[in-house]
Amino acid sequence: MTSRIRLKMIAAAVLVCALPAVPAMAQTPAKPKVALVMKSLANEFFLTMENGAKAHQKANAAKYDLLSNGIKDETDTSSQIKLVEQMIVSRVNALVIAPADSKALVPVLKKAIDAGIIVVNIDNKLDEGALKEKGISVPFVGPDNRKGAKVVGDYLAQQIKKGDPVGIIEGVSTTYNAQQRTLGFQDAMNAAGAKVVSVQSGQWEIAPANTVAAAMLNANPNIKALLCGNDNMAIGAISAIKAAGKTGKVLVVGYDNINAIKPMLADGRVLATADQFGSQQAVFGIDTVLKALAQKKKQAELGGVIETKVELVAKGAKS
Repeated sequence: MTSRIRLKMIAAAVLVCALPAVPAMAQTPAKPKVALVMKSLANEFFLTMENGAKAHQKANAAKYDLLSNGIKDETDTSSQIKLVEQMIVSRVNALVIAPADSKALVPVLKKAIDAGIIVVNIDNKLDEGALKEKGISVPFVGPDNRKGAKVVGDYLAQQIKKGDPVGIIEGVSTTYNAQQRTLGFQDAMNAAGAKVVSVQSGQWEIAPANTVAAAMLNANPNIKALLCGNDNMAIGAISAIKAAGKTGKVLVVGYDNINAIKPMLADGRVLATADQFGSQQAVFGIDTVLKALAQKKKQAELGGVIETKVELVAKGAKS
């Protein structure tokens, strides 16, 4: 080794020793992965929900990553359970879920919580008894469905008379939000003195609701109104009314304020609906889990209800 090279090596060593000690850099934690598991993406309401969530994630790309999934139809509970299981395997940090069934999803959500995943419930409230049985607490972020349905029912009540027969087409009967909307409609009809002659499930979907509405109209020729638990079912009811030659003779209300219902509100085929701000439903849940993750909260520290707004939408009515 030449003396010149030896001198360079000594100088380099001296320079390194002269530099201030720098502590090892701590690893920056990866962005949390948030899973959004919805019901049927064939329902415009949940597509709107997903689009709202994706827009929120895009605007907050540095804060979290989003995995969004849905099922093929409103009653495909087994597929939704499998989606949650996949999210557990994927090791997401948080799960925001609109459960297809208020009870059936609780056991797999217990698995998610046991795996250290923060779980927040939106849209359809999980059954309190089922949660208690599994010993878990899951916060619900969403509107008061009974209150929202009553507002719609009260508006309808202004257009009918005491004693008028009406029918209720509800969503999947095992879901909490379907039950609550039916109760809200019944509250309004009871207050108005209307007679609820039938309550049947339209499964949240157009075709089943069309079949149910046709049967109601046939069994009750003098029926004055159909109160539908969502707008998809209202669309099915409108088709049944048209087929029965009763357009303009039977009033229809819905719930959700999806885009497809707006022309029907404008021309009077639908009297009213409720806007529960679908594009923000998942966002409210995502904000809740991000806050919990930032504060390093455990699932047991979460719970209760965070109520979001719901408003009447009707032609000529103040919304």
